[in-house]
Amino acid sequence: MNIEIKDLHFTYPGGLEALCGVSLRIDSGEQVAIVGQNGAGKTTLVKHLNGLLQPTSGQVLIGDWDTTKYSVAKLASRVGYVFQNPDEQLFSKNVGAEVAFGPRNLTFSNEQVQALVKDALALTDLADKTETNPYDLSAAWRKMVALASIISMDTDIVIFDEPTTGQDAVNIARIAVVMAELRKRNKTVITITHDIDFCAENFERVVALSHGKILLDGKTNDVLGQDEILATTYVDPPQLTRLGKRLGLKETVRDEEEFLAALQK
Repeated sequence: MNIEIKDLHFTYPGGLEALCGVSLRIDSGEQVAIVGQNGAGKTTLVKHLNGLLQPTSGQVLIGDWDTTKYSVAKLASRVGYVFQNPDEQLFSKNVGAEVAFGPRNLTFSNEQVQALVKDALALTDLADKTETNPYDLSAAWRKMVALASIISMDTDIVIFDEPTTGQDAVNIARIAVVMAELRKRNKTVITITHDIDFCAENFERVVALSHGKILLDGKTNDVLGQDEILATTYVDPPQLTRLGKRLGLKETVRDEEEFLAALQK
């Protein structure tokens, strides 16, 4: 299910123009990280994908659906959105009910709901916590409950808003495993993130936004190599990328494997 954004403008009621003519295509099954400083327009942009915001002008297509012609509830069958703060998303009395809420509202059969919930709980390591109230869990585990509640809806597109914020190394690794599995299932995964290391390790395409416009859009290594342009968005490339440049490596590297391979050459 492709995403097509055409000359998107959005102005908030107070007069702030948050998006200034954004055009972007994301093909079905792509994994895309959106980076940029606070106020760049990242969250504003992705909230147009599930109808939480409507264009001031321009067009957003989710598959063959124009988002202005469908309700948020209807778009939820195609686009899942994991909020940055899980406490804005969770409301059920236990983890099992929370994860089952979405697929039930999408009118899956009872058998489908049970299968989807079981799968989502297993993928997020929550299978032993189904009877626990989400608010009796740590913030890291509440994040996993929020992820599971969206994964269980089996949407073609999944959006993660700052997934690594406030998470420890173990949970960041767990989130990476979830994303890798979604990739295997040919889901489109879009992530807003300030965590450039997580971005470099898990995404093949990066879009850099600044002041409501796209500055860079391309393969991760190519974008990370544009350090002067990235600097205008207050995003620094990963440490290994910067070290590689300081050492004069011909290739832009983003992880240990690429760094060692380039160094060996």
